[in-house]
Amino acid sequence: MLFNTKSFSLYLQNLITTYKPHVNPNFTHTHQIKLISSLKVVWRKDQKLDQAIENDKQYKLCARVVKEVLNEPGQVIPLRYLEKRRERLSLNVKVRTFLNRYPGLFYTYYDRIKPKSDAVLFLRPSDRLRDFLEEERKIYDNNEELLVAKLCKLLMMSKDKVLSVDKLVHVKREFGFPNDFLVKLVPRYPNYFKLVGCPGEGQSFLELESWNPDFAKSVIQLRAEEEAKLTGIPVRPNFNVKLPPGFFLRKEMREWVRDWLELDYISPYEDVSNLDQSSQEMEKRTVAVFHELLSLSIFKRIPVPILGKFSDEYRFSNAFSSAFTRHSGIFYLSLKGGIKTAMLREAYGHSELIDRDPLLEIKERFVELLEKGKHEWTEQLRLQREEVKKDMEKMALRSEDEEEKLDELMYDEQM
Repeated sequence: MLFNTKSFSLYLQNLITTYKPHVNPNFTHTHQIKLISSLKVVWRKDQKLDQAIENDKQYKLCARVVKEVLNEPGQVIPLRYLEKRRERLSLNVKVRTFLNRYPGLFYTYYDRIKPKSDAVLFLRPSDRLRDFLEEERKIYDNNEELLVAKLCKLLMMSKDKVLSVDKLVHVKREFGFPNDFLVKLVPRYPNYFKLVGCPGEGQSFLELESWNPDFAKSVIQLRAEEEAKLTGIPVRPNFNVKLPPGFFLRKEMREWVRDWLELDYISPYEDVSNLDQSSQEMEKRTVAVFHELLSLSIFKRIPVPILGKFSDEYRFSNAFSSAFTRHSGIFYLSLKGGIKTAMLREAYGHSELIDRDPLLEIKERFVELLEKGKHEWTEQLRLQREEVKKDMEKMALRSEDEEEKLDELMYDEQM
């Protein structure tokens, strides 16, 4: 794993970029002139990796609703206003039903929208939610070194060492950046970052002020170095390729992948302005960038449309998404939810993440909050069912008593 709260500083000590790309002499001319675009691999569904996305569905839904309320002035919102935003939030139940299922998130109370209007139901964060937000802040503070490294790495991989602020804000959740990273984190590190323009007021950019060679090592390079330390044998950096069970490549494609893997690994932090966009070496570098971006992300997966926003900055071709199916042993292209999502195979064991980012603790704490509220809701439903059952039993006994009394009256009349 690239980042670990204990070993992160050790990884960054005495790292120097020494690699220079060259063409492998064993790479045959026939395969070298083979157009990459002509190499086709049939997409195949991976149910276990799709399940990983499905497992986070409720978590992400709840996070969207919470974010919607927290972004409101005073962090309060009339329930009926939130009800009108259900479609945009992809909330498929009424807000009242959502609140009942997760009672630990919000408090409800009555207030007036205008001084002379009738009182309506409002929502505000619960004490539990505020406690979680405080925990979240502490986790961000404890991992500030990691956040700075991630942001530097994103800038260092870009061709001009600069990225649009709007684009960074759009991907902040993918990489685990806090909402206020531009106004709090960035100004604390003027040696690394320079903010050009004002975010939210026209175009603004984040520039890299200085190059840190400690950060210019990819996950793959760090992994090779760690393995070399353990074995005492130099290890050549390369991708882990493991096709899923039942997946086979045609002979032509197998040969191409074999020869492509023999090409020297090109770090995503190297200057590749001299490489042809359609060359095999550029394909190797592009895959290295995808691998690094996914490795830096929280869930080791990123929607393809989000990656596409950075095509110019990271030198992706127009058909960049085909690389995810062409290299099916490295990536998986999920179509779950109608959105193409690129996933890093090696980061998952079946449907569970095994390469865990320290910032995942935020998700785990939030899920604990949700589960606690959901347990209370389930317990409340159980008690309600028991009350209904008792009431029905009482009604049944009452009916039996009434029938007995009616029978006695009829008997007395007959006598």
